[in-house]
Amino acid sequence: MRFVEKNRLLLLPLCLVALSGGWVSERSWSTEQADRDWPVWVDAEESQRQRIAAVNEGELEFLHEPPPEPVHHHRSRIVITGQSLADGWVLMEQCHERLDRVAEAQIVFNPGRTRSLEVLSFQNMDMAFVESNTIQLRGIREASKICARLETRALHSLGMRIFELRNGPFMRRFLDGYYPLQLSIQVEFPPDLELVDHAPESQPGCAVRTTPGFIDVEALFQGELRTRFKFVANQGRVNPLPTQSHR
Repeated sequence: MRFVEKNRLLLLPLCLVALSGGWVSERSWSTEQADRDWPVWVDAEESQRQRIAAVNEGELEFLHEPPPEPVHHHRSRIVITGQSLADGWVLMEQCHERLDRVAEAQIVFNPGRTRSLEVLSFQNMDMAFVESNTIQLRGIREASKICARLETRALHSLGMRIFELRNGPFMRRFLDGYYPLQLSIQVEFPPDLELVDHAPESQPGCAVRTTPGFIDVEALFQGELRTRFKFVANQGRVNPLPTQSHR
């Protein structure tokens, strides 16, 4: 899954700074007067420029400490059924909370591996609707939330009764940079499957907890994150998928 913000309003303050940059030098101010009259937004935009200069360009980086302000939270629940072992399609329900307050944004899914996409609910935004393999969002306000349901062909057979669930890349992208994203994934799978490997592994910024039939992942990161969970099917209990190439 890819979350792509299409809004361009961040360009506006930067243009204002550029267009207004000469006005300070046109006056001769004392330091005391400059401190008193210096607009607060100039300091804010300078801080914003510094953040943009240090922006992540896509490399995965787990964050050991949360950012000072709450970030976009992406929650996904994935259900593998017996039928999933036959055709590769799994059920996914996901919610996005604390989206950035922008005029337009979109949530993008792989067009060849997505079907039955629907919006379940949304709040604190003007509009949310499905368009092809995307969910289009309009007028996002503070404390926003949207929940959706879909089927995704994310389960792959590697042969020898081995299956791999692949998801991602998960990302929060704006213009040319990547910003922190909080990700929660829960995977439910039938007793016919045994989890034997997964990536990423538990580490600072990423916690992976497993019990029979259940996986729970909590991650805080920036860049692009892909997850992989490898299962072995109990002999004689399932009809595996035809072997698929690893992509």
